[in-house]
Amino acid sequence: MTKTYAMGAAAALALMLAGSLYLGLNGMRSTKDCTASGVSGGKIGGPFRLVDGNGQTVTDSEVISGPTLVYFGYTFCPDVCPFDVARNAAATEILEEKGIKVTPVFVTVDPERDTPEVVKEYAEVHHPRMIGLTGSREQTSAAAKAYKVYHRKQDSEDEYYLVDHTTFTYLMFPDSGFADFFKRDTSAEQLAERVACHASVL
Repeated sequence: MTKTYAMGAAAALALMLAGSLYLGLNGMRSTKDCTASGVSGGKIGGPFRLVDGNGQTVTDSEVISGPTLVYFGYTFCPDVCPFDVARNAAATEILEEKGIKVTPVFVTVDPERDTPEVVKEYAEVHHPRMIGLTGSREQTSAAAKAYKVYHRKQDSEDEYYLVDHTTFTYLMFPDSGFADFFKRDTSAEQLAERVACHASVL
């Protein structure tokens, strides 16, 4: 009789432990729980060599040293870029209040006009920690290609030309690389919430 009770108790304990393990594993979050894009860990991003606002050549490993928001645009952009960059700056502030330090980065797709001095001023206007990056046409095009960014200069006979380009913001981490991307209709609050989720998992 005692043996039967002991066997029953052991079986019950095993079931409890199995149940706890199941609940624990299912309660753990992954990056898939953080993204609304349905895409994470894809082949987006990669090595680059660009020029910062001080005229110094920097690499991707130097720029992406922590959670980083990478956006490709150009300073002459009349409508889309200012709103996107301001949204990223606002999300950076929200995250900072949560104790999460994120670096916003602006990479130009118009290096002919966007000199180091120009991208530096543009970045600093939006956020004191924002990094503005430019470089040669070959360097910026290579970086854009790594991030699957489309860009094309519109035909124009004067200096006031526009540049068509992709308007996604990419969340990058130094070790794991690409984590998520954010569309234009993502608010600063939504962006910050998703970044915070990723930061808690990675």
